[in-house]
Amino acid sequence: MFAATNVDDLLVLAVFFGRAASWRIVIGQYAGFLAILAASVLGALGAGLLPTAVIPYLGLLPLFLGIRAALRAWRERHAPADSSTETSKAPSAWQVAAVTFANGGDNIGVYVPVFAVSGPGGMTIYSLVFLIGVGLWCAAGWWLATRPVIARALSRRGHVILPVVLIAIGLTILIEGDAFGL
Repeated sequence: MFAATNVDDLLVLAVFFGRAASWRIVIGQYAGFLAILAASVLGALGAGLLPTAVIPYLGLLPLFLGIRAALRAWRERHAPADSSTETSKAPSAWQVAAVTFANGGDNIGVYVPVFAVSGPGGMTIYSLVFLIGVGLWCAAGWWLATRPVIARALSRRGHVILPVVLIAIGLTILIEGDAFGL
């Protein structure tokens, strides 16, 4: 269940790690996923943290971040490459968390009914397995980003790939969720 609802995160993580390997990415991925788990648990317990009608609008987060990254890339397109700016290329933990959470509408949609029937013990086991899965996903994303062919592509085109991926995720969430009647 974790792999099926998070396969798209591998590409996003590879792109993030391709920008700069950073613990901020791992921290942000865990923070975003913890928010997904919290919303799923609360939803399963009947608290309804996120009404179904709100979930498609989460696509605005990666869309905004993608547009912001595209504008930054456009402004810096003629700037000389400088290794001292490498850490500034890494997304912040909150940016990763926001993208992870926004991209987690399908996770919430799948986890809530499963959690609702699994009870507190089942929710705890699922959550622990999922948190281990997040660590494996981060490792896999880093591994993908460090493969020579992928790393070269990300280093040459990562400044373009990241905004495109984020904008595509945002639009996909908005369109598939029928936000704004799209």
